[in-house]
Amino acid sequence: MGSVSSTRKVTMTSAREFIEQAIAKESVVIFSKSTCPYCKMAKQVFDSLNKTYMAIELDGREDADEIQSVLGEMTGARTVPRVFLNGTCLGGGTDVRKLHENGELLKKF
Repeated sequence: MGSVSSTRKVTMTSAREFIEQAIAKESVVIFSKSTCPYCKMAKQVFDSLNKTYMAIELDGREDADEIQSVLGEMTGARTVPRVFLNGTCLGGGTDVRKLHENGELLKKF
């Protein structure tokens, strides 16, 4: 379960490329903020399933706003967490928890 952090400033194009590369490289990517309870909820679901994920913690990143804006364009929401499984956005923490509780999340792996 990794965490990626960087403080370099990126443009919106670079932010989109960063997001696209991350979701292409890893099967589960969680765009997160370390103090967000919904982000913790999403991570706990994957932890309980013993599934590895890449958590990209946006707090402390200078490009967090650009990343969240691009996530908003891509997914319809710029809130965190934004959880991707095999390149598809599952939504946020509550969405992931619901998929897990109704047995649908494991079917998506």
